[in-house]
Amino acid sequence: MRNLLNFLVKYNYWFLFILLEATSFVLLFRFNRYQQSVFFTSANAAAGKLYEAQSGITSYFHLKEVNEDLLNRNMLLEQRIATLEEELADLHADSVHYPSLDSIPPQSAYTWHKAHVIKNSLNRLDNYLTLDRGEADGIRTEMGVVDANGVVGIVYKTTPHYSLVISLLNSKSSLSCKIQGSDYFGYLKWEGGDSQYAYLRDLPRHAEFNVGDTVVTSGYSAVFPPGLLVGYIDEMSDSHDGLSYLLRIRLATDFGRINDVRILSVEGQAEREQLEEQPNNE
Repeated sequence: MRNLLNFLVKYNYWFLFILLEATSFVLLFRFNRYQQSVFFTSANAAAGKLYEAQSGITSYFHLKEVNEDLLNRNMLLEQRIATLEEELADLHADSVHYPSLDSIPPQSAYTWHKAHVIKNSLNRLDNYLTLDRGEADGIRTEMGVVDANGVVGIVYKTTPHYSLVISLLNSKSSLSCKIQGSDYFGYLKWEGGDSQYAYLRDLPRHAEFNVGDTVVTSGYSAVFPPGLLVGYIDEMSDSHDGLSYLLRIRLATDFGRINDVRILSVEGQAEREQLEEQPNNE
């Protein structure tokens, strides 16, 4: 206590100076309109900058929740779009007959399960991804995996809480694809090297297409429905035997930046796989 009193006594002139300065500023800005206007304008500008910085910091720490919400909304919209396309195909009707997407019932042919990538590889011949969803979440083998850009791969193994996915960047991966707008199809294979490119093989010689055309899933497997984006034709050449085309495909999915994915559960997939395996077992 004595030290505090000594400090106040020693610097009493400074405290008096600060008090008088504060009093003079109060009197100046209170009884002079011009100075008062300048003060409030400056104070509002400073407060605005402070609130802007605070809002930016708060928004940054809420990015995860925002991304989760956007992912959920995208999943719902994709299901509604797929439902609309199926309804239009069944009815052979024009889309104007539907006043709103909300009038369409929920998609029953397949459902989406969201997941996060917790491990990924790019530089091996056989690359895999690990997801934070497993059997307890309804995930099983042979389910398709996509992200917001395109096809990612197929679920290979599962545990109660995790899944191992064979990505398109894997020598074991063989995805049936076709040129969008046509029925010409082939099989997508990755041959190592650049993670942005794979090759579409066995496309017939009479197929018509152009560089830049879109490549989508063909629907000729029980894993993926038709029309999911795979990539774009980047370069075309002849196969080694000269009987078909060999196309270099620029993949739509950026495997170096995968974070949020969706796992596709197709209704009747197990039944179809069992039926298609019967000829091989006879």
